[in-house]
Amino acid sequence: MVSLLSVKNLSVSFGSLAAVRDVSFDIPAGACVAIVGESGSGKSVTARTLLGLAGRGARVSGSIRFDGVEVTDASPRSLRTLRGRDIGFVSQGALVALDPLRTVGREIADALRIHTNSTARQRQDRVNDLLDSVGMPAFRANQRPDELSGGLRQRAIIASAIAAGPRLLIADEPTTALDATVTAGILDLLGGLRDAGTAILLISHDLSVVSRLASHVVVMREGVVVESGSTQQVLREPRHPYTQQLVAAVPGGRAHDGMPAGEPVVTATKLTKRFGSLVAVDAVSFGLRRGRTLGVVGESGSGKTTLARLTLALERPDAGAVELFGQPWTAVPERERTSRRARIGAIYQDALSSFDPRLTVRQILADALGGRPTTAELVTLVEQVGLDASVLPRHPRVLSGGQQQRVAIARAIAARPDVIVCDEPVSNLDVSVQAQVLALLDRLQRDLGLSYLFITHDLGVVRQVSDELLVMKNGSVVERGATETVFAAPQHPYTQALLAAVPDLRR
Repeated sequence: MVSLLSVKNLSVSFGSLAAVRDVSFDIPAGACVAIVGESGSGKSVTARTLLGLAGRGARVSGSIRFDGVEVTDASPRSLRTLRGRDIGFVSQGALVALDPLRTVGREIADALRIHTNSTARQRQDRVNDLLDSVGMPAFRANQRPDELSGGLRQRAIIASAIAAGPRLLIADEPTTALDATVTAGILDLLGGLRDAGTAILLISHDLSVVSRLASHVVVMREGVVVESGSTQQVLREPRHPYTQQLVAAVPGGRAHDGMPAGEPVVTATKLTKRFGSLVAVDAVSFGLRRGRTLGVVGESGSGKTTLARLTLALERPDAGAVELFGQPWTAVPERERTSRRARIGAIYQDALSSFDPRLTVRQILADALGGRPTTAELVTLVEQVGLDASVLPRHPRVLSGGQQQRVAIARAIAARPDVIVCDEPVSNLDVSVQAQVLALLDRLQRDLGLSYLFITHDLGVVRQVSDELLVMKNGSVVERGATETVFAAPQHPYTQALLAAVPDLRR
């Protein structure tokens, strides 16, 4: 089969750093090839180099041929024409890729204005069709990015990337931070484009997503291809130890050890929170016991994060209440909560954004410990989360994503809490790093007797970590029960739909 894109012996270096070395693959029209690997493996650098966007100071060698034309020899003007019209790009930073001052409709329409001869009316109709195809109602076209959830922003950037009908779509982590049903919809959309003849290069750390969409997988590590082959062969019979490690790290069921549950630590009774006419949380009740994990799943807008903020007493409920260790928590003034604040901590989805960028790791953790902790105390704390003393003088922005999340966990446990609210704590991490962080959380729970309220959209993760499960939709709990019971025999149609939408590389 003739290749639309052919990459031969591609190498990219920045000074003395060889980011990509001798990478080769081909993508025919109507096929999907996936590149997988951890952060720093070179997959995103490869994707950007295909577009002539390797970056300032990059030295590129090898061949990139698109429809017979050598991209590495193309002029900047030719590359600008190529991008958008013939090659669409969904960047990894899709959540911040949209212009904050423009509506998403205008953003999408601009791609049509630049790359097509359509009239204003035709562009408007096409924008509406594109939004519908990615699961967004037409009225969203008039909203700016700050008025959209992360999932909606992700869908808008995908709509913009496919607006001009490109023959090749480079999708760099296109489903990161999306819920299971939204992910399923995006994968159906991409699958439809592939079946209609669009070539797709999928960059992803989610092997379940890769198994559903790609016919061929390229595994990269430290800039080098370590394994390449059909999706079935690579994911079901991996040959290289690194690929085996990636496949083994895919979340599975929780290994329960029969550890008895302790006394209730958090009790929520008919929590309700409204924002104007929107009921974000509607009469939600739950109990969390010592040493256990209560998972909360649902789509964007289901009320998960608002429930977390109510539990942390960062929002005041309009009705209902939370008790912490049998004592009023949300129903008392903040001055009465101050002495108990240390008993409940939090880990957030975006660790880096949760840190003061001016502070080093030492300063962040010293503040969390309170007083004037010694260097020995700080070293003990970072070692507890699998880091060493060398991170203390550094700023979080220079750390890897996994290291940043470990610092966030260290900050959360510094004051020796009994409860930690985990709001999407691993959604931005590669699969093997995710596995390491989940194993760390499990070890800390066992060692310290921690209780977790674990908020996530990832059903594979929640199945691995939680003992009990709440399923939320439109602010209400539609199903609850022991995690394995819910997964084995879901009762509510919404839960059944969520579970059916989960891509599974084992199937």
